[in-house]
Amino acid sequence: MNHHLDDQGLEGLDSDELALRRMLHQAVLDMEPRDGTLDHLRRAVPARRARKRQAAVGMAAAALFIGTAIPAVIHVSAAGGSDANPAIAGQASQSQGGASQGKGPDGGSTGKVGDSSGKTDEQGKESSSEAGQTKGTSSTGASSGSESSSTSAVTAPACTASQLGSTSAGVDVPDAAGTVYGTFRVANVSGTACTVAGAVTLTPTAQGAADATKISVVEHVSGDAAAGLPDPSLYVTQHVLAPGSAYDVKFAWVPSETCPTTSSSGGATGGESSPSPTPTEQDSTAGATTSGVTSQMLTEDGTADGSVVVTYTADDGSTAVSATVSNACAGVIYRTGVVASS
Repeated sequence: MNHHLDDQGLEGLDSDELALRRMLHQAVLDMEPRDGTLDHLRRAVPARRARKRQAAVGMAAAALFIGTAIPAVIHVSAAGGSDANPAIAGQASQSQGGASQGKGPDGGSTGKVGDSSGKTDEQGKESSSEAGQTKGTSSTGASSGSESSSTSAVTAPACTASQLGSTSAGVDVPDAAGTVYGTFRVANVSGTACTVAGAVTLTPTAQGAADATKISVVEHVSGDAAAGLPDPSLYVTQHVLAPGSAYDVKFAWVPSETCPTTSSSGGATGGESSPSPTPTEQDSTAGATTSGVTSQMLTEDGTADGSVVVTYTADDGSTAVSATVSNACAGVIYRTGVVASS
């Protein structure tokens, strides 16, 4: 009885357990470890501990990756409406009310994951629709003129002489600097639309004392001497004329020299003189010149009579309109391109 209590007090085991322990000790009493076992244990135990530490670190890294990846996937899915739905994101969407909550009837994402109001998708669609409409409207408004002209120009044929049957020309009085502005207007008198090109050609013709070698034609650009002409940005390369509509071509005469003046003797100060009429050109009764006008008209003690006729010919090659600039002998003609008539 005392032995039983001693054994139980020594190991905390009862007598049966102690007997089994002694039997096991006796069974392995004669067994010895192989050579090198101790060295193997010395190496294996630290290696096993290192593997356990690596496994623990790997599990921690995986948990950190999953913890950061789930919010990112949910955010991308909600913002971009992507159909990508990994297993983790699927579990997240199930926790929000079922795996099918983030999908529409056609399988597309509705963007409701993580949205308490459930309106993210509708607002996103409305914003996208409004942005598309705004973009389309602005682009159409910005390029409506060019697109309309180019689209109509494809369908509207070139204008013919019978369609451009109404032309007019106007010349203003010289301004303080002596610049004279003029306008050619050409209208479509037919019942169908036609297209005119943007190329413009003006032909000057010197008359009287005007010197053709001192007259030139250039295109108007910003900053030149013809500040009163329309800005070059208003020129059109192709213009569709609706029935009854018109277009303009404007020009400016900027003199570089004044016409020569005459003296009391009838000679011109510029070195030119007006020949006297022949006797046959005299009226025997009145003694005045009746015919044989000289090529250069000179006024007594005044300025030589010189002018420039500016002619614009339309694209059809036969429709032409002219304007005369008086008291013009030398200078530059600045011309615009085709400008829509206001």
